[in-house]
Amino acid sequence: MTQSMQSTAESKAIAFALLLIAIYVSPLFILGENAHIRVHDNLDSNIAWYKVLVQSGEWFGSVNATIPQVINGLPRNALGTEFSGIVLLHAIFPSMFAYAISQTITRVIAFLGMYLLLKAHLVKEPETWPIRVFVAAAFALTPFWPSGMLSTLGHPLALWAFLNIRARRFSWREWLTLALLPFYASLVLGFFFFLFAVGVLWLRDLIVKRDLNPVFLSSIAFMAGLFLLIDYRLVFSLVLNDATSRNEFVSSRLGLWRSIRLTFKNFIFGHHHVATIHTVVILPITLIVFALTAIRRNRDWTERTFLLLFVINLGLSAWYAFWFNKAWQPLKEQISLLNTFNFARFHFLRPLIIYAGFALSCLILWKLGRLGRRLVIGSLCLQMIVLFMSNEEIVFRKSKAPTFRQFYAVKQFADIRETIGLPLNEYRVASIGLHPAIAQYNGFYTLDTYNNFYPLSYKHRFRQIIAKELDKNAKLKTYFDTWGGRCYIFADELGKKYDYRKNSKKKIRHLQLDTKIFKEMGGRFLFSSVPIMNASANRLRLLNVFDNRNSAWRIYVYEAI
Repeated sequence: MTQSMQSTAESKAIAFALLLIAIYVSPLFILGENAHIRVHDNLDSNIAWYKVLVQSGEWFGSVNATIPQVINGLPRNALGTEFSGIVLLHAIFPSMFAYAISQTITRVIAFLGMYLLLKAHLVKEPETWPIRVFVAAAFALTPFWPSGMLSTLGHPLALWAFLNIRARRFSWREWLTLALLPFYASLVLGFFFFLFAVGVLWLRDLIVKRDLNPVFLSSIAFMAGLFLLIDYRLVFSLVLNDATSRNEFVSSRLGLWRSIRLTFKNFIFGHHHVATIHTVVILPITLIVFALTAIRRNRDWTERTFLLLFVINLGLSAWYAFWFNKAWQPLKEQISLLNTFNFARFHFLRPLIIYAGFALSCLILWKLGRLGRRLVIGSLCLQMIVLFMSNEEIVFRKSKAPTFRQFYAVKQFADIRETIGLPLNEYRVASIGLHPAIAQYNGFYTLDTYNNFYPLSYKHRFRQIIAKELDKNAKLKTYFDTWGGRCYIFADELGKKYDYRKNSKKKIRHLQLDTKIFKEMGGRFLFSSVPIMNASANRLRLLNVFDNRNSAWRIYVYEAI
């Protein structure tokens, strides 16, 4: 095949890859609010946060501003920067449509970034276009953490820009890339760790090659500085703010054996926040290539780079696991930043490492001849199938998770609002057996919440409401006291489950809440997804039971008396 024919084939392959991405995200647009999407760290939190923030009037509030709808004044800084592109999308469009657009933007840019990185630096040969096109497409279809946006899937594009600048072959495009990415990514959800790694690369060049490369260094400083400016609320909260719920985090509990086990669990299966779906196809291929290259004496650049990425990948899993080893805890107790900032997230580099390593393993096999090429094509096809089977609509429909419409139950909560009949800002509510984000999304002022950080004093005050329930359940007590991100009305009989749907037969028979403290904090109504059989003993009166065919819940509304 001539180079011209290869170029034409590659262009067609790129168009086909973009079509695959369009098909992958199409359920979000076709089904709209009837689509099934991730609940954990998505519907139960971030999507509601964006709506609350935009409607609060504090989108551009000061660093000392609060949002009264949540916990009688959630610090504005807890909901992140106003300069995030995803917040803008949720301000312009309805929540579900904004989510669909964000998914599309992220996946297209992820494809473009990985393709450019592979073509320019890793898989350059013209005839190897199937590898760079379809590894890039596979990378773009990984089920990333939705509100992370390009925090991990933007790494290949950023690395393409940095490597071009490092090689002194750059134009305005690389600098524009570094300037725009921070507006659709997060420092703490990926780019802090990425920039640290790029900084190590610069340091390596300085030590090994004696190459100061001031332009490369300045590009790292430029992007880091821009991230710090955009995420100035984060800097203020970490460095200058008062004690928050994060100050009581106890994350290091594992012994040696459990840390080793978690290392290999992460290496083999990954982590749900940076899901790579690499276990079935990519891992066996990389292990085969690792075995082939490890025994070779005279390795070329591709093989050496592949082995380096393999070792880094395993090392990142070990770092993640051992960050939670109990040996760290004394130091974390002395240095609060080690608690308030999650340094385990260096493993957020793994999507880039895994898929770059996959591309190199395919390239090594490709060079072995016809059999190797057939294995590569087969592996790429299988990986695409596995990724399509990991589509949100398929996974969450199969698990019978609620749709967007069923989860937020807007009509049902409108009925509750009308039945109560009071201005929303005149009373506070809390939820039992369902996420407080649902009430927040529907405009209610909540005493409970799920947030990354909030005032430690509020956590202690709220704890008094549920103290007797925590005393009954050591697991819940440890969960709340040593984390507390979910500031929920926990009940011993419900355990660590937050979504009892209308088909549940569960009942609470021995609830013990401090309703007096609840009322002192402004609480008036409890929204429970299960009946409370001893409501009167807790000085609660059943107001009404609400149901709706488009809701996942049956809501028992109790009034504190």
